[in-house]
Order: sequence, then structure tokens, then C-alpha cells
Amino acid sequence: MTFRALHLTRFFLKIFLRDRQALFFSLFFPLIFMSVLGYINDRGPATTKVGIANHASSPLAQEFVQTLSTDKLFRVQTGDEATLKRQLKQGDISLLLVIPAQFSDVTRATDITVYVDAAQFRQLSVILPTLRGALLDIERRLRHTEPMFRLKVEDVQARSERYIDFLLPGILAFTLMQISIAGSGFNIVEYRRKGILKRLFVTPIKPAEFIAAICLARLVWCLAQLTVLLLVAIVVFKVKVAGNIASLYFVVVLGTIIFLCLGFCVGSLARTQQGVGAVGNIVIFPQMFLSGVFFPIKLMPAVVQPFAMALPLSPVVSSLRGISNDGLGLLQIWPGMAGVAIWIVISFVLATRLFSWKEVVR
Repeated sequence: MTFRALHLTRFFLKIFLRDRQALFFSLFFPLIFMSVLGYINDRGPATTKVGIANHASSPLAQEFVQTLSTDKLFRVQTGDEATLKRQLKQGDISLLLVIPAQFSDVTRATDITVYVDAAQFRQLSVILPTLRGALLDIERRLRHTEPMFRLKVEDVQARSERYIDFLLPGILAFTLMQISIAGSGFNIVEYRRKGILKRLFVTPIKPAEFIAAICLARLVWCLAQLTVLLLVAIVVFKVKVAGNIASLYFVVVLGTIIFLCLGFCVGSLARTQQGVGAVGNIVIFPQMFLSGVFFPIKLMPAVVQPFAMALPLSPVVSSLRGISNDGLGLLQIWPGMAGVAIWIVISFVLATRLFSWKEVVR
């Protein structure tokens, strides 16, 4: 990097730090996002509300209801069938079990009717298998029989089990993308509006030097914001980073460079601040949902996966997740690093080609 680019970097950094309001809100949103997700995570597993209409007066039926009530996965509510059906239709409970009057003999099979709301089919696909497993366990207890086998689960990898641990690398990647694209894009439009680019046009500064300087200045502030976000996750929400912190920051730096250059492209294409917002959303939102920020790409439909993996945010997320969750080194995540390197070249070439001083002096 030339002396002119370093001098420009210092100049741009001073401009960024003067905008206290922008600095506050650009850090405020990721912290609120992290806090909300951390709160949801700390609430623990959700319980399923189950209503039971017991038409039997036998001790076996009472023991059945009591045994199901002690299961931590369910929150049992008893009452008459008509009332519980109304609550099921209103969404106050998820399932309704109706125990028939003849439920009294442990040696004879009895039908227990289960009422469900078919509109909640996504929840039912999770709740019903859990309920079947719980009922089988209750049956063994009531018949005083031992299961044929027990599962002995052993973890072969020290990888995180909490959702927020899985989510942290995605949040870091999404935050650096949003800050970088919005920041550098708005900067270009603002410098064009204030005539700063017009003044720089008559200097010996080259477009590559200008882009490198503004990217480096934005990189410094982006790293500061992500450091605060990472500290909150580690200290407040007890998130554990399994891999090397230096490797994590190295990937963050490379990812920031990609999206700063893409933000520069957005600022070069747009002519107003409203245009930057519109074009930036076209770049940001597809990657927010398709790049594995909230759930793995392999869970998406097979048709979508190749397109999702080709997005610039995807290799950044996969690399950060490999380091943070799996404790991998840079050589072990080489596919993701290769994707990051390719996008650095593509984004920088696009930024330098799309940028033109002539648009400023017309």
C-alpha cells in the first residue's frame, strides 16, 4: 500500500469517528440482535401444552395422567372434553388426549383418542413423535417391564450443542456484511454529494488507492464493532469459541474486505442514499436467508444449495463456523478459504472497474 493510500486511510477514519450517531446505531442493532437470541436460548427447551379429558375413574387412568404430568417435555392440563376442545381450536393447547371409560386393565390394549389442529402441521411433525415416545415409556412403567435395550450416547467431537453457539459465527458474518455494504456504499454517495470525489479527481490518487484506503478505514471500525459483539457473546451468554481466535479474526478481516468492496460497487451504481438502500437490500437479504446464517445450507432444498454456496457470504459463514464450533484450523477449512479468496478478487476487480471519477465532474 502506498503512502497516499495510508494518508487517505487516516483521513477517512477521522471522518467515520465524527459521526457518533451512526457509530452508536451500527453497534446497537447487532447487540440487541444478540441479546434477543441469547434470551431465547436461555429459556431452555419449550414444553408442549397437552390437554387430558379423563373419562375413566380407575387408578390406572389416574396413574397415567400423573406419569405424563411429570414429564418435563409436556405441560398437562386436565378438564372436560368440550372445554379442552375449545382451547385446542383457540390454540391454547397443542394436543388433546381423551382417555375412555374402559381404560382400567393394563393387560388389554385401549384406544386413546388424540385430537390435533391440522393447521399446526409443522409443530405436529415434532410433537407427535415425542408424544409417542413418552407414551411408550409410560406403558413400560405401568406394566413394570424393562426396555429391551438402552441407548448409550457418546459424543465423538467437542462441538457446541446450544443454538446460540451455532448462531454466533453467522451473526458475526451477517453483521460485517451489513456494516460493510451499508457503510462503504453510503460513504461513496456522501462523498460524491459533498464534492470530495471531485476534489480527489484532480490529485494523483488512483481508484485502487482510494478503494484500498476507504476499505482499510472501514475495516478498523468494523473489527472494533465485531470485537464488542464477540465479547458480549463470550462474557454474557457464555459462548465458547473452540478454535483459534486469531484465525477467527483473520477470516473476519477477509470477509470484511469482500463486503467493503461490494459496498463500494453499490455506492458506484447508486446515485442517491435511497438508491444505496434499495440496491444494498438486493445484495444483503438473499444472503441473509440463503448463506447458512440461521441454519445449515445442507438443510435447504437440493436445487437451492448450489446457488446458496456460490454467494459471497456462504464461505465466510462456513469458515467462521468451522473455527468457532468445530475448532478447525485454516488449512482444515480450505474449501471455505478458497471461496473467500475468489470473492476477494472478484469484489475488488468489480469495485475498481465500476468506480469512475468522470461521473463526478460532469
